[in-house]
Amino acid sequence: MDTAELADRLAIAETLARYCRGIDRCDATLLAEVFTFDARIDYGDGAKSPAETIPGLMAGLGAMRLTQHNISNTVMQVTGTRARAETNCVALHLIPAPDGEIELVVGGRYLDTLVKQDGAWRIAERLYVMDWNRTQPSTMQTSGGLFDTLKRRGARVPNDPSVAWWAAGS
Repeated sequence: MDTAELADRLAIAETLARYCRGIDRCDATLLAEVFTFDARIDYGDGAKSPAETIPGLMAGLGAMRLTQHNISNTVMQVTGTRARAETNCVALHLIPAPDGEIELVVGGRYLDTLVKQDGAWRIAERLYVMDWNRTQPSTMQTSGGLFDTLKRRGARVPNDPSVAWWAAGS
């Protein structure tokens, strides 16, 4: 593997991580940046464009208090300006419910076709495969003991602490 392919693999990994950040912060602008304009995104309900997909994602995920998508075990095949990547994902979703929050944890894989356009890697096609899931009442604690000292909490854009943190580094 030469240095150009190593650089491409790192850039692809960054694209996949930026997707997770866009999803978890409900940042539609960032999310749109990881896809090609004409991408086909299929989470299992049929392929749609980013313009059709992203508003629905923002509405659905925005109704949840928190999500956290953790990706791992990416296997890539890079050929010139095209690549394929299979990436494992475990995602936590905290969903408001009348009797308290529900934890939905989903394990699956992203099957992505990526293209390099203007020096940047973007997802041109995404197929999501769900492997497992678990739903249960949330056991998350935010107060008592150690939790009383942990005051910084994750939130959606623009209220997430990372927004100010990134802006301060510019």
